[in-house]
Amino acid sequence: MKVKIALLISCLTLAFFACNRSKSQPVETPYLLLTETIILEEDSLIIDSKLTFEEAVAGTKAPKSIVDELVIFDVQYISTDGKLHQGQILTNKKLEENIKQIFGFMLENNFVIEKAIPIVQYNWSDSLSMDDNNTYSFCYRNISYSKHARGMAIDINPRFNPVRWKKENRPNQPEGAVLDTTVNGTLHPEHIVVKEFRRLGFHWGHTFSKYYDDHHFEKR
Repeated sequence: MKVKIALLISCLTLAFFACNRSKSQPVETPYLLLTETIILEEDSLIIDSKLTFEEAVAGTKAPKSIVDELVIFDVQYISTDGKLHQGQILTNKKLEENIKQIFGFMLENNFVIEKAIPIVQYNWSDSLSMDDNNTYSFCYRNISYSKHARGMAIDINPRFNPVRWKKENRPNQPEGAVLDTTVNGTLHPEHIVVKEFRRLGFHWGHTFSKYYDDHHFEKR
């Protein structure tokens, strides 16, 4: 049975965002701007990721004690093509309900997520995942400074919300990314998605001392 979902999403026109997936060949990604009502059907759902838990943690260097803290679940979102997609988030069990809440909030408020794919699909490379504008949570690294190492942080559309240095003259990360708050999926201090993260007790990377890490939200 087809179940139709009416969503007001940002889009009268499509624009293109220069997305450097490799240094030699920039790839243009469409993004949504102003409003239009579209009807989405569940049977037209586009699957971005469908991994088992074992597949999602394959090859991680994390110890078993950390792996045992993790959980994987499906999330749905409007992507840059204006269609309903389903991806997955691998995160700490402590964040499961909060992240499900925030994805529901983003979908309800027509906030674009380009993709949500566990980082194993990027060979555990944070840089490759960021460059592909991928939203993710768990990625094992130095646990003394990174909340991602235990799945206690999530990055939202890193290419739309790049790391920008506050004092040093260093390039944005991912390389070539720029901040354009007219683009659906981009965050700013007064954005309703930022406010919802804060309401749920997350700390936003925009307030870090050395740089604006606008895609990063964590719990301490």
